Amino acid sequence: MAYKPARKLKLSLFWRTFILLALLILFSSMAWLQMFRTQEYEPRILRNAHQIATVVNLTKNALVHTDAIARVSLLKTLADEEDVSIQIREPGDQIQAFGTSGLERRLVKEMVKRLGPDTLIASQVNQVDGLWIGFKIERDSYWLQMDPERLRPLGGSAWLTWLGLTLVLSLGGAALMAGLINRPLKRLSLAASQVRDGHFNSANLDEDAATSEIREVNIGFNRMAERLAKIEQERAVMLAGISHDLRTPLARLRLETELSVADLETRHLMAADIAQLDAIIDKFLDYARPEPTNLGPVLLSGVISRSIAPWRNDTRFEISVDVAEDLQVYAEQVELVRVLSNLLENARRYGQSPSDGITRVEIVARLHEGWVLLRVRDQGPGVSEEALKNLTQPFFRGDSARTDATGSGLGLAIVEKSVQRMGGTFSVFNNSAGGLMALMKFRQVTPS
Repeated sequence: MAYKPARKLKLSLFWRTFILLALLILFSSMAWLQMFRTQEYEPRILRNAHQIATVVNLTKNALVHTDAIARVSLLKTLADEEDVSIQIREPGDQIQAFGTSGLERRLVKEMVKRLGPDTLIASQVNQVDGLWIGFKIERDSYWLQMDPERLRPLGGSAWLTWLGLTLVLSLGGAALMAGLINRPLKRLSLAASQVRDGHFNSANLDEDAATSEIREVNIGFNRMAERLAKIEQERAVMLAGISHDLRTPLARLRLETELSVADLETRHLMAADIAQLDAIIDKFLDYARPEPTNLGPVLLSGVISRSIAPWRNDTRFEISVDVAEDLQVYAEQVELVRVLSNLLENARRYGQSPSDGITRVEIVARLHEGWVLLRVRDQGPGVSEEALKNLTQPFFRGDSARTDATGSGLGLAIVEKSVQRMGGTFSVFNNSAGGLMALMKFRQVTPS
């Protein structure tokens, strides 16, 4: 069994940048929190533990060296001013030990170390919360109750709220930074796709960008697009000029053939060759034709009817049409007729059914999210996958199953260029049920 490499997760550059920034913020926050715990928070808590131990020792000494009357006054002063309560410890007291986390256990150990091994520290006595410290004075046992906030570790809703707010603001900043970083690249990607589709003049980037690197890239890209547009224009002019200049000698050859060649069969063969050259010149002129300027609503059913008219009486060419009568697209009527005629001619030449040699073509139009999808499919042998990628390239010929020596190699290239000039898209692929399918997408004209 052949090994298949694992599929890589494909993310846009924005999400890659955002995730990297988010991870950087996360790890930086964790490092800052750990540093705060080790350098500030834990030492502060330990100092508080030492202060509490000092308070307990002072309270014990005060109680030992104070008579009964002064002791009552001392206990009242501690309760009112220092929030410290002294109570008698009974053997039956219900106790919940203090120290569930590692830091709390460390605090308990420090306080026991300073107060003695008989010290008992609890977080709840008789279901009353607090910081309870149990100690002995001679044979009597006491509880000293204090505010537990002095030793409470990080936590609580306020801390979580601030942490969540900080995280949201940080992620929002990361998203903003990722968007600002990737915005010029997004524009460059869109401009490159326009150049790829042949729209050289519309691919114009900002040459006054604030960032010097982006500005240099934009200037270079614009110059490249201008040069490509000039090359395309010069090629079209060259093709048009050559094609036009060939028409005159071809006309003379046709006349000389009719007048000078006596053999009827030879005359017909020569006339057929001249007609073939004339058809190839027409292809050159179609490919060099400038962009249409009169785009507007076009009734699709009428254009299809006009395109299939030359083959209505051909018994070897069957065409089925499934198009709504009132469906309109945004296009140029003559150009669209030329597109469909090229596709039908291509199907007539190369799309014969392998079983009986009859060419069967299906023309179907469907609506999809404001677009009209127009499909033209034959039932021929199709083409190889390697040839399929280059079928719309100028002067490319497919494999022998769908190619003869009479074409110019411009048919599908003309179709693609014409569809793009009308604001649509064109693609061609092998149909799963057999044959070659051409798929065009045009803007729908909504009836008012």
